[in-house]
Amino acid sequence: MKAAQITSYGAPDVLRINDVDRPAPGVGEVLVSVEASSVNGHDVIVRAGELKMVSGRRFPIGAGLDFAGVVVETGADVESYRAGDRVWGMVHPRQRHTTAGAAEYVVVPAARIAPAPAGLSPVDAASLVVAGATALIALRDSVHLAGGERVLVRGAAGGVGTAAVQLAHAMGGHVTALARDRHARLLTDLGADEVLDYGSTTSDQIGPFDVIVDTVGSELHCYRSRLAKGGRMVTVGLSAGALAAIAASSVHGSRRIRTFSANPDSAVLRDLADHVTSGALRPVVDSVYPLADVAAAHEAFERGGVVGKHVIAVSA
Repeated sequence: MKAAQITSYGAPDVLRINDVDRPAPGVGEVLVSVEASSVNGHDVIVRAGELKMVSGRRFPIGAGLDFAGVVVETGADVESYRAGDRVWGMVHPRQRHTTAGAAEYVVVPAARIAPAPAGLSPVDAASLVVAGATALIALRDSVHLAGGERVLVRGAAGGVGTAAVQLAHAMGGHVTALARDRHARLLTDLGADEVLDYGSTTSDQIGPFDVIVDTVGSELHCYRSRLAKGGRMVTVGLSAGALAAIAASSVHGSRRIRTFSANPDSAVLRDLADHVTSGALRPVVDSVYPLADVAAAHEAFERGGVVGKHVIAVSA
């Protein structure tokens, strides 16, 4: 089978499409024929070597965390799925030396997939797995957004940002989106009550907010200062500077900067599907690349300005 793999740390050209053996499901695992995956920030920083202390120096590393596709085979003790079921899911980052989403087939534990929402194309489904789950966990489980609270979504036009705007609106928040001015109409359509141009708006000009969802990872201390009393902030845009800011903020108690590792299980993916089915969450796809052009998709991500997600169409 064909699989996108990181052959060394570096620029997007270290990505290769290699021929590898098709994996077989073990006990409690499912083999999925992948139809689509997507490019996430985690994929890019792993490829660039920013997480080499975690990822190690053993290559190749599989590219792609999320996937949408069709169950081909199930291992022993799997009773919830059968061949032909349409599913979506996510590979655990620690699995990526053996399997990954940007490949024709992927093996994952059954506990890391769920039925894909009916009516969504594979491309649309893949665009929502990591982005939607991250936004849902951030708002529901990390900062515990309550109806009527004032929410700032920073980096609102990206994959996590567009999902966070929609979910915060669905949860009853008053949503302020910080993004490029040209994205104002889209973000308003997604549920933002107010859209601010990040190019002309500084942190000291806005707020206070009860909740801040940051997807950028810079100037965190400046935005944390815009929290109201009892406010909560979470960031999913990690970097060395962000980690330092998170650690330093611990002295502020409930107003500290929170973060988490988004590794959604079946329960989270089922909840996410319910939001899609109810109409509260819809995909936003910037562009679609064939598997052979995965390096170009990474280059586009790094150029910035993405609206929603870059998706990798995979044909098995």
